[in-house]
Amino acid sequence: MKLRYLSLLAVLLAGHATAQEAVFQTKSLTPEAALTAARAALESCRKQGYQTAVAIVDRSGVLQVLLRDRYAGAHTPGVATDKAWTAASFKNSTLEFGKDTQAGKPMSGIRQVPRVIAAGGGMPIEGGGNLLGAIGVSGAPGGDADEACAKAGIKAIADSLEF
Repeated sequence: MKLRYLSLLAVLLAGHATAQEAVFQTKSLTPEAALTAARAALESCRKQGYQTAVAIVDRSGVLQVLLRDRYAGAHTPGVATDKAWTAASFKNSTLEFGKDTQAGKPMSGIRQVPRVIAAGGGMPIEGGGNLLGAIGVSGAPGGDADEACAKAGIKAIADSLEF
């Protein structure tokens, strides 16, 4: 009796393994769309008098575009890239992520992971229900200002993302 159940389990597991697909497809931003978003974010910050860096990463957090304005601080390219990486990794704005991971909150320890930035300025870029990448901005006076510039970058490509 026991052997029959084990045999049945083996058949079910084998069938399950063959029913799964061996490959999958994802959607990502084109380099042109990433560059358009980065330029729009940089220009939005410039209009407000901010010298910033803007990074766009793909859905896996790999850098696609990095723009740094003339007088943006030396730290801004790395921080912008890490904000974008955080937004892509956690599929959340870094401003919200910062609130959700404050000291005393259940997820506060995640801030200790290398590259995680829990300050505003990073936002996921989504279209058609898919995560396509993320944008990060650094150098404006505060996370709210960085996030406003990031939103301007996303807005510049929003029409082409809904498919």
